[in-house]
Amino acid sequence: MSDRLPISAFIIAKNEADRIPKAILSVRDWVDEVIVIDSGSTDDTVMTAQDLGAKTYFNEWRGYGPQKIYGETLCRNKWVFNLDADEEATPETIAEIKALFADGEPEKKAFSMKTNCVFPFEDKPRRFAVSMTHGRLYHRDYAGFKDSTVHDSVVLRDGGKLQLLKNGLNHYIFRSHHHTIEKVNSYSSMQAEDLFRKGRNPSALKIIFTPIWAFFKAYILRGYILYGLDGVIRSYIYAFSRLIRVAKAREKFQEEEYEKRNAAMSSQDDDGRGDVS
Repeated sequence: MSDRLPISAFIIAKNEADRIPKAILSVRDWVDEVIVIDSGSTDDTVMTAQDLGAKTYFNEWRGYGPQKIYGETLCRNKWVFNLDADEEATPETIAEIKALFADGEPEKKAFSMKTNCVFPFEDKPRRFAVSMTHGRLYHRDYAGFKDSTVHDSVVLRDGGKLQLLKNGLNHYIFRSHHHTIEKVNSYSSMQAEDLFRKGRNPSALKIIFTPIWAFFKAYILRGYILYGLDGVIRSYIYAFSRLIRVAKAREKFQEEEYEKRNAAMSSQDDDGRGDVS
């Protein structure tokens, strides 16, 4: 146990039996404990996690933020390392984290890292891989996940910025185009619900230009242009995901207006009948 860091690693999962071994195996030999929070898997996710030495818990799904906040409460260490079931800590990242703790606890209390995408038919991220930045390593007394159903973001309680580590994680982002569309459909529904609750009804210009901007963002700014024809396809899929998000939000506002209009008409009809005796 002497070479293990005082860190609790936790992973949220659902139906990830095929991918979660990489995540668990990448952390279990150097952290104090590995925790998996399952939200109702119908495959062998829980058994697989247990066989690999992880502690498993069930928690009903209420969104990304609430699920990860629940994961934080299960950790016995103040320092926690969150990774998703489709992510993997690399040897370089592990060495960098160990160096942070070489002389005791790090001075900084929250760190972010890049999650470098590994697409189907790839064994590792390519050079200049598409990546995103997420908070992953932090001290629970100073930082934690936001209580947002859609955005799983780590924030410092004093409003400061997380320090970006040099090395990152491998992110095995999608199994297939079929899997991508399933995730887009599920996630866009949550995003639309979030927009509706906040009263953000998309304008006509928003709906028209969202997919155009999204394609440009994915293809040029995120670097899908380096992936050839596959990059074009993935950029179109990303553009669709952003369009369907606002389209679903608009649909919710239309439904609300339709129900209000019908309720008003029904009320007028009732008033018109009145008491004719």
